Amino acid sequence: MLDLNNYSSLQELFTSIGQLITLQKLDLNNCLSLQELPTFIGQLIALQMFDLNKFLRLQELPTSIGQLTTLQKLDLKNCSSLQELSTSIGQLSALKNLNLSSCSKLQELPTFIGQLTPLQMFDLNNCSSLQKLLHLLAN
Repeated sequence: MLDLNNYSSLQELFTSIGQLITLQKLDLNNCLSLQELPTFIGQLIALQMFDLNKFLRLQELPTSIGQLTTLQKLDLKNCSSLQELSTSIGQLSALKNLNLSSCSKLQELPTFIGQLTPLQMFDLNNCSSLQKLLHLLAN
């Protein structure tokens, strides 16, 4: 487990984190100054829990996130700048818990969300800009 919770002045992640290929939990909760997620995040192939709560500057997820095929929980709660989900999230075949609550700039959900069959908890509370949800409900 790598806990960087409340490192509010952290502006970027060190590239050496990408070498932690057996890491199972990464907590970046309340890292208010982080600018973006680097592509080396996809190298954390054993990651099961990824907490990005209050990653306020996150506008998009890197496509490399789709390489995290053991990921079970992705917490994007309060990522108020997140505008869209990467299509690579559809590759997260073990994902059970996806929290998008209070992602106020998220406007639509891609159709692949309905294909995440292991998904047990899917929180969209307070996604005030969300306009398209029908294609998800049809699956």
